[in-house]
Amino acid sequence: MTRPFAKMHGLGNDFVVIDERTSPLAMPPALARAIADRRSGVGCDQLILIGASDKGDVAMRIFNSDGSEVEACGNATRCVPLFVGRDVIVETKAGLLDARHAGDGASVDMGAPRLDWDAIPLAYAMDTLTMAASWEDLPAPAAVNVGNPHVIFFVDDLDAVDIERLGPLIETDPLFPARVNVNFAQRLSKTHIRLIVWERGAGLTRACGTGACATAVAAIRRKLCTGPVTVTLPGGDLVIDWRPGGTIQMTGPATHVFDGTIDLAALGDPGRPG
Repeated sequence: MTRPFAKMHGLGNDFVVIDERTSPLAMPPALARAIADRRSGVGCDQLILIGASDKGDVAMRIFNSDGSEVEACGNATRCVPLFVGRDVIVETKAGLLDARHAGDGASVDMGAPRLDWDAIPLAYAMDTLTMAASWEDLPAPAAVNVGNPHVIFFVDDLDAVDIERLGPLIETDPLFPARVNVNFAQRLSKTHIRLIVWERGAGLTRACGTGACATAVAAIRRKLCTGPVTVTLPGGDLVIDWRPGGTIQMTGPATHVFDGTIDLAALGDPGRPG
C-alpha cells in the first residue's frame, strides 16, 4: 500500500506528514518506527497524521521516532496551516490549538501551562517551580506541562553539560511516570534564552516547540525573564509570549521541503516486534 506524504520541518525538527482525512491509517508503533528510520524509511523526528475532526478543523496525531504516541508537538503544530493551506483549529490529545500563518511560519496558541505536580505528572507531590530533586551537580529544576511533560534546568554554561548522558537518565527517572522531556537552558538576558532539549522518545532534536514554551514559562515564573522571550535552539529561534494566568503564544518558522510517496509494504511487517 502506498501513501503520499509531505516532508516538513520547524527549525530542523523534521516530520513526515500523512493526510488520513479521507483514508484512515492504522499506525502500530513498529510502523511508525519504520517510517521514521533514517536509513530504511523516510526519516524524521516525528511522524504526523492529519485526520478529520468533529471538534476542530483537523485532528493531529504525533508519533515519536521510537514509535510512541505523544500528546503535543509545537513545531509540528506550526506546520499544519502550511500543510492544510489555511489557518486551522487543530485537535490534539493536548486539546484544541489555534494555528495561524505568520510570516514564513505560524503562530500557535498553545493553551495555558499546567503547573500542578499531578498535572506534569510527577510521582509524588512537590513544588514544580523549584523541585526538591536534582541529578548529579545540576541545579534544582522546574517542571511544566504544555500538553506534554517537561523538566527544565537553568545552567550557567550549556556547553559544559553532558546532555547525551544526562538526558536519557532523567527522561526515564521514576519521578516521571509518563517519562519527561528534558530541557537544558542558559539565560542570556531578560528576553533571551539558549536551549537544548532531550526529547522524550526522540532524543536530541534541532528544536522543540513545547520545550521552548515550557522553558519560557519557567523562566518567567522564576523572574529570570520577561515576555516575549526569544528562545534560541540549535535549529534557530522561537518567540514565546506568556503572561501568568494566560495562554502561551509561540511564533516561528515552518518549512515544506518536498512531497513523496511511501510504499508501506516495503517497510516489512508493521506488526513485527522490536
